[in-house]
Amino acid sequence: MEINWYPGHMKKSFEEMKKALKLVDCVGIVLDARIPRSSYNPKIEELLKDKPRFYLLNKKDLADDVESKKWLEEIQKTGHQAFLIEGNGKISSIIEKAAREELKEKFERDKERQIQSKNIRLMFVGVPNSGKSTIINTLSGRRGAAVGNRPGVTRANQWIKRGDLEFLDTPGVLWPRFEDEEIGLNLAFTEAIKDEILDTQDLGFFLIKRLLEIKPEALENRYDINVKGLEAIDIMDEIGEKRGALLPGAEIDYTRVGNLVLDDFRKGRLGKITLERVEDVRD
Repeated sequence: MEINWYPGHMKKSFEEMKKALKLVDCVGIVLDARIPRSSYNPKIEELLKDKPRFYLLNKKDLADDVESKKWLEEIQKTGHQAFLIEGNGKISSIIEKAAREELKEKFERDKERQIQSKNIRLMFVGVPNSGKSTIINTLSGRRGAAVGNRPGVTRANQWIKRGDLEFLDTPGVLWPRFEDEEIGLNLAFTEAIKDEILDTQDLGFFLIKRLLEIKPEALENRYDINVKGLEAIDIMDEIGEKRGALLPGAEIDYTRVGNLVLDDFRKGRLGKITLERVEDVRD
């Protein structure tokens, strides 16, 4: 299932991001805690170069706690700060401390030169639907940034101020081509790619297949199915029959089943699931 999504506004946004980078002191890279590797945009890393940055593994409420801890430690090994967060939770002190830590040397130099430090300007970047705008709205205490449960809601850079901090929200940006099919699927599972350009029937099938490998009990508990010995298509049949997702003639409506499984995963009804394990990525 080849997945490519790089609409025109993303290319423009990437160019605007390059310009905005000159205006900010520090960058918060927002990752989806369910897919830390797949939600890491290599093009953004190339763009940042030596710019101070820290990592936010967002949506920890939807990710497996044990795997999240492993990912946190893995990222911290690179020498960068990393934090597990819920975008609408208590994150103000975490982010301010992270930014000040990254800029500690700058503040010390300013103090020696008797330069009064200005506001800290932060830019948040990440793939679509990673929760950047939710983080900014939580920090600002108001709905200043556009938020939606679908990718591509933020279309232009937005500055929002709170105290000594100024935040720049940027549109989510993907890269032109996913060389690893698994990365494309993971981004699609978590709605970083619009469902409108995908076959949700196939996507639901591949998600069930993945869950059979990493957490079959999630399917058993949610749909009251014994998955032992079953293939993904068999499970789609079982779900369709149990949930009444049927076409005329009692045929399974695979599109409805696919949408149902995707929705249950995205809203956490299947439990806390991380689709990528540190061990697998290392291998």
